[in-house]
Amino acid sequence: MATAIIGGMIAKQFVLPADIAVYDISEAQTAKAVAKYGVQAAASQKALIDRCEFIVLAVKPVYLKDVLVQASPCASGKKFISIAAGWTVGMLKDALNNPSAAILRCMPNTPLMVGEGFTALCEETLFTKEDLAWIKSLFESLGSAAVLPERLFDAIVAVSGSSPAYVFVFVEALIDAGIKLGLPRDIATKACEQTVFGAAKMLLETGEHPAKLKDMVCSPGGTTIEAIASMEENGFRNTVIQAASACAAKSKALGKPAAD
Repeated sequence: MATAIIGGMIAKQFVLPADIAVYDISEAQTAKAVAKYGVQAAASQKALIDRCEFIVLAVKPVYLKDVLVQASPCASGKKFISIAAGWTVGMLKDALNNPSAAILRCMPNTPLMVGEGFTALCEETLFTKEDLAWIKSLFESLGSAAVLPERLFDAIVAVSGSSPAYVFVFVEALIDAGIKLGLPRDIATKACEQTVFGAAKMLLETGEHPAKLKDMVCSPGGTTIEAIASMEENGFRNTVIQAASACAAKSKALGKPAAD
C-alpha cells in the first residue's frame, strides 16, 4: 500500500518525489522505493518523523504498536495517518501516547495501485479541517474518498478494504468456467477481466442501480436469466453478504485488543 500511495501521488504530481521520504526496517525495501520513485531515504524511523510533516503508517497491524511506541518521543506536532485494519482511533492514541500529535485513521484499498481506489477517512480526528481536506484530496487523486464516522469502519473494511479479493475470486471462478466450457485460458482470462472492468465502468458512468443494469441483460426465457436463477438457487447473493459480515466481524474483533 505504501508504494501504491507513493506511485499514485507522483504520477498525479500531487507531491513531488523530493518531498517524500521513506523508511523501512528492511534496507532493501527502502532502497527499492528510492530506486523506483526517486524519493528520499530516511536513515531511521526517528529521522523520517523529524523530517516530515505527515507520516503515513503503512505497516501491518501486528507491528503497529511497536512503531507507535518508538515514535512517541519525537511525535510532538506531527500528523500521523494509519491505514491499519482494526486499529481504532482510541488504540492509536493510546499506543502513540503523545497528546500533541494528530492522528487520522484511514482505510484504503489495493486498486489505489492503478489510480482507482476507494479510501475512507475517519471523521473522529485531531487533524485540522484544512489538513483533513488536503489528505482527502491526496486520496482522491488515487481514486475516490469519503469522510465517515468510525462506527462505519468495520463495514467499510468489509465492502471496500477487503472486497477486491472477493472480486478476484469471482473472476478466477469465471475464468475456470470458461476453460471448462472449452475456451483457451488466455481468451477466457481476457474476456472475463474486460467484462468485469466494463460492467464496473457502466455502474459508475450510468449511475443506474445494479438491478436495472442486470435486467437489461436478462431477456425473457434467455440464457442470462437461466444463469441468474442458478446463482440464486446456489445462494450466491447470501454467500457474498455472509462473507462481508464475517469480514466486518473480524475487523471489529481486531479493534478489541488483549489487555497486553
